[in-house]
Amino acid sequence: MTTIDIIEETYAALSGNKVRSFLTMLGIIIGISSVIAMVAIGQGAQSSVQARVESLGANLIQVMPGAVRGPGYQVSQGRGSSRTLTPDDATALASDLTNAKAVTAEVSGRYQVTAKGTNTNTTVDGTNSDYPAVRDLQIAEGSFFTEGQNQSLARVAVLGPTARDDLFGQGAEAVGQTIRIKNMDFRVIGVSVAKGTTGFQSQDDMIFVPLNTAEHFFVGADNPYVTSISVEAPDQNSMTALQQQITNILLARHNIADPTQADFSILNQATIVAAASSVTQTFTVLLGAVAGISLLVGGIGIMNMMLTTVTERTKEIGLRKSIGAKRSEISIQFLSEATALTFIGGVVGVVIGVLVSYVLNYFSIVATSISLSSIILAFVVSAAIGIIFGYYPARRAAALNPITALRFE
Repeated sequence: MTTIDIIEETYAALSGNKVRSFLTMLGIIIGISSVIAMVAIGQGAQSSVQARVESLGANLIQVMPGAVRGPGYQVSQGRGSSRTLTPDDATALASDLTNAKAVTAEVSGRYQVTAKGTNTNTTVDGTNSDYPAVRDLQIAEGSFFTEGQNQSLARVAVLGPTARDDLFGQGAEAVGQTIRIKNMDFRVIGVSVAKGTTGFQSQDDMIFVPLNTAEHFFVGADNPYVTSISVEAPDQNSMTALQQQITNILLARHNIADPTQADFSILNQATIVAAASSVTQTFTVLLGAVAGISLLVGGIGIMNMMLTTVTERTKEIGLRKSIGAKRSEISIQFLSEATALTFIGGVVGVVIGVLVSYVLNYFSIVATSISLSSIILAFVVSAAIGIIFGYYPARRAAALNPITALRFE
């Protein structure tokens, strides 16, 4: 029995009952398309989370006041909730770190901001002129404030696009306008490029003012503090060593001998990205596993259909064996029919899965990312299902006794 004969017989068997063949393939089509779409959603979520974290700045190390204590300690300071970092700490890091590209400090708070009869409650972030370089902040209109304006306590502000829209209207001209923060006028000198949301913080719903200005007018010069210090490393390979340097400098400045008693915490951007990627990878695996259940159901459907086919074609099998057909040829014939069903179903499922993923991403319903590996995996799985679930019916057909088969009613 040649390969051409097997292909012709397979086509004749499957086309002889098109409705049953289609319904059998439907389980594989749904399963494969679900796996493609679900994995694309999971990978899209992973890429989106990673991009959001990296949008905070390249090779970023963040120093936060306070440290989370274990249950054995009497006092627990939530990370970021205390006031243990000062502007002098940021100055010391900027001067003493030997391998840092830039250092910037921030003091943040939420305030009611008004302008021309409108108002909004937003985050006002006092920082220095290195902030755009460290945090990868681009300016769409105007400019960011200079170090000279920071030193002179200039009351100038740079608006995020959301804050601009809330105060002046969608896409309105804001540069040169005046806003009021805590009953003090600030002149708008720039508007930043949209960056989106990172975690619970919108990077666009913010107003940036000079650090010294914020310390003087909002915090009070008698007890200055900063809510975070950001350090930009030259590259990812130097982040670990730079993090250790930061730890040593701050421990010495705060007169802390035991590192476990540190009153600050250091967040490494690479660690954050790795943790976020780990969570989304688990999410992707779970989505793929759930979708894979439908593949199992589809495989069982193929086995059921092939067993029914063996029963219906018992006389045919007996006739073939009586004129000299070998067991292997009978087995290959039925196995090829099962494999053809899953292969065709797999191709259609891949096409539908890719289309669904594209539509979801195109209409911004959810971010998706289709990988070649998931498509190859879908083809391999579909072929494997045809072989695994078609093996038993094929073996059963090949094992039929020709005389008994010919007598079957």
